[in-house]
Amino acid sequence: MSLESPVLAIDPLLDDPRTRILVCCGSGGVGKTTTAAALGVRAAERGRKAVVLTIDPARRLAQSMGLSELDNTPRRVNGIDESAGGELHAMMLDMKRTFDEVVLQHSDPERARAILENPFYQSLSAGFAGTQEYMAMEKLGQLRALDAWDLIIVDTPPSRSALDFLDAPKRLGSFLDGRFIRLLMAPAKVGGRAGVKFLNMGMSVMTGTLNKVVGGQLLRDVQTFVAAMDSMFGGFRKRADATYKLLQANGTAFLVVAAPERDALREASYFVERLAAEDMPLAGLVLNRVHRSGAERLTAERALAAAEALEEDDEGSEEASPESPTPLPSGEFDESAENLQTVGIVDQPDGKVGLRTNSPESETKETHTHDAYDAHRLAAGLLRLHAERMQLVARERRTRDRFVSVHPEVPMVDVAALPGDVHDLAGLREIGERLAQGQPTAA
Repeated sequence: MSLESPVLAIDPLLDDPRTRILVCCGSGGVGKTTTAAALGVRAAERGRKAVVLTIDPARRLAQSMGLSELDNTPRRVNGIDESAGGELHAMMLDMKRTFDEVVLQHSDPERARAILENPFYQSLSAGFAGTQEYMAMEKLGQLRALDAWDLIIVDTPPSRSALDFLDAPKRLGSFLDGRFIRLLMAPAKVGGRAGVKFLNMGMSVMTGTLNKVVGGQLLRDVQTFVAAMDSMFGGFRKRADATYKLLQANGTAFLVVAAPERDALREASYFVERLAAEDMPLAGLVLNRVHRSGAERLTAERALAAAEALEEDDEGSEEASPESPTPLPSGEFDESAENLQTVGIVDQPDGKVGLRTNSPESETKETHTHDAYDAHRLAAGLLRLHAERMQLVARERRTRDRFVSVHPEVPMVDVAALPGDVHDLAGLREIGERLAQGQPTAA
C-alpha cells in the first residue's frame, strides 16, 4: 500500500488571480522546462496573460511552442486558444544581455560605455559563477515591474545543487559589494593628489603581490571596472534583496519538480526543507514521468511464473515431437517402403502418394503446432515485459513513499510518463491535462 499525500490542485493554482509568480525548481533532467511551458499553455488557455521565462538553452522548447527561436525579449506564442481572454509569451534568458541592460539602465551613457568595453566586465557578464542565477532574478524583477502579465512562470537555471538558485544572487551581490571590491574602489573615492598618494602607499604592497598572482593587466581591468561601477554596487545588493523578498511574498508559489528516482527525490527533499527555512511559499511537488500499468492486478511474480510455465510447456512439446522417424534395428526394413522388396520392383497400392510423410493433414497439424509454439513464445515475452514494468512501478512507489514519509504535508501530483518526447503545443497540452488530472499513485 503506497503512502498517500495531499493532492496538488494545479487548475485552482493557475486560476487564482492572486498567483502572480510560479517558480519551477529542482534538479536537472526532471522536466522542469517542459512543466513550466505546459503550465504556461494551460494558464493562457484558461484566461491568464502568462509569460514563461526559461533558462534552458535547448531549442526544443521554442520548437514545441511554434517559435523559430527564443531570446531575451518575450515573444507571443501563436496557436494558443485565446477564447478565454488569455495569451502566452515566452522568452529565454540571455545572461550577458540582461547584465548589459542593467548597466545601461543604472548608469549614464559615458560610464555605461566604459563598463561594457571593460575586459573584466565582459568575462564577468559571460560566465562568472552565480551570474546566470542573479540575472534570472534581475529579469524576473524587470518582468514584474512591467506589470504586462498577470502570471510569470520561471524555469530556474539547471544546477547541480538546489542551493544555487537561492544563494547565487546573494553570492554575486556580496562579491560586488564586498570588502575586496571596496578596497579596489578606494582610490576612486579618495579625493585629491594627497589622498591618492597616501592611499597608494598602503596599496603598493598589496597590488605588487596581486600583480604577481593575477597579472598586472587583469588587476588594472578590475580596478577600471570597479571605478566605473562605483555608483551601481549598492544597487546590485538592493535589487537582490528586493527580488528575494518578492520570492517570499504572497502571490509567489514554488513548484518543486522531480522524477521518481532516488537522486531526484533526494534533491527535491532538500529543496523543500530549504524553501521552508527561507520562508518561501511552497505550493507542492510535481512528480514527472511516473510509470503505470493497465493490468496492475497481475503482479510481477505471477507474470514471471506464467511466462516460465509457457516456456517449459513449449520445451516439453518439442521433446515429445521428434522431427525424424525412429530408425529400425540393424538389418530390418520397412515393409511399406517402395522398391525394397527382394523379389524385385513392387508398386505400392496407392503409388508414391501413400509414402508421403507430409500429407495435408500432417502439414496442417504441424502448422498448428508451430503457431501454438510462436503464440506461447510471444505470450511469455509479453508477460516478462509486464513483469519488468511492474517491478519498475514498485520501485518508483517505494522511492516516492520514502519522500512522503519524510514530507507528508507536501501536496503532490503524479504525471504519467508519455510514450515519446514533447515537440509541439499538443504535447504541452497533454502534459497540462496530466498535471491537472494527475492523482498521487496508490496501490
